[in-house]
Amino acid sequence: MQHHQWSFIALLFPLLLFWTVTTVVCLHPATAESVAVVKDDDDREKPRPISAELFAELEELSRIVDIAYCVGTTGIMKPFLCASRCQDFDHFELITTWSTGLLLSDSCGYLAVDHSPRTPRIIVAFRGTYSLANMIIDLSTMPQRYIPYPPDDGDDGDDGERGGKSRCEDCAVHAGFLFSWQETRKIIIPHLKRLKQAYPTHQLALVGHSLGGAIAALAALEFHHRGWDPQVTTFGEPRVGNEAMAAYFDARFGNNTTVGGSGGGTSARFRRVTHVDDQVPLLPLQEWGYRMHAGEIFIAKPALPPAVTDVFHCVGDADPRCIASDRIFGAGVGAAGVDDDDDDDEEEEEARSEEVGRFEAQFIMAHRDYFWRLGLCIPGGDPTGRWQAFARQKVDVDLMPEEL
Repeated sequence: MQHHQWSFIALLFPLLLFWTVTTVVCLHPATAESVAVVKDDDDREKPRPISAELFAELEELSRIVDIAYCVGTTGIMKPFLCASRCQDFDHFELITTWSTGLLLSDSCGYLAVDHSPRTPRIIVAFRGTYSLANMIIDLSTMPQRYIPYPPDDGDDGDDGERGGKSRCEDCAVHAGFLFSWQETRKIIIPHLKRLKQAYPTHQLALVGHSLGGAIAALAALEFHHRGWDPQVTTFGEPRVGNEAMAAYFDARFGNNTTVGGSGGGTSARFRRVTHVDDQVPLLPLQEWGYRMHAGEIFIAKPALPPAVTDVFHCVGDADPRCIASDRIFGAGVGAAGVDDDDDDDEEEEEARSEEVGRFEAQFIMAHRDYFWRLGLCIPGGDPTGRWQAFARQKVDVDLMPEEL
């Protein structure tokens, strides 16, 4: 069965690459801490659903990061205009956009100020990239030692955390992800310094999808050490580093606190949103030494749209009730219901081929579907129109139905 498992992986990455090229031009042990749980009909424990308030916040952030996919295509213009969802945020002021190129170091996004009196904040949005599949494959065996900020550029920043407090013992990070952040920081740090002086009370909000989630995570560590106290939300974030790196994230952002406190609500400093069947949060593979940090919020419903009751708090770095239960890479195609017996029966081989095809399509959609279908810089964002009703009643999340 092993050759079927790796054949599936080999087929999956070109398809992921094809999807992102056609839609984008720019191109661990779980903790034992307590968590509030609910039980389903067969008395099994499952994670606690998130609040309506947090659901509304995450839904809004998914639209904010979706706008980043306009960078490098139709563009984002000042004051805050684009072909996608910019009209939803008339209180946003665009500061700058960036694109670092088409190679493995590519990073795209935008920086804006939210002038809303309800949510004054500085927004840094990191979008996904066409080279995610290549980066994971080509650089997965090249982890690099992680040295926390300050870097060797003579810039000491603002924070008071120095010496032993900021050391990351035995930490290793994905070399491609780190290089992407190093290229991005040269562009956005000068802008952020000016904005932090101009708007000292504004919250610094980082949001990223796919590779953008990995870059947002590394940016958050530097901003934390600068004393900027960022709040980070990622969608479909891949594994950034090794087990020591995951523990470092958790310690810095309080990710392992009890749900309902700083580790689970709207005040949590790091929210890592995953979606059932999305395999990117399980990459690079654990067998290659990579681990995910905590702070997970899991969307359990495969199709759009999710309801509040479909989104759950998770516990620790690898809660088996959340994305860690997705075993496509760990158990092979047979994990989805096809018998693992390795024989040459033609019908069995045909069943496996059909199963692989379903997984490929399911994987691609799962990685794009986070509250909305991300990655489409077109008017309204989603051509299906399934979310128009939600857009009209987005404030009344307490009354949100199961299906719209």
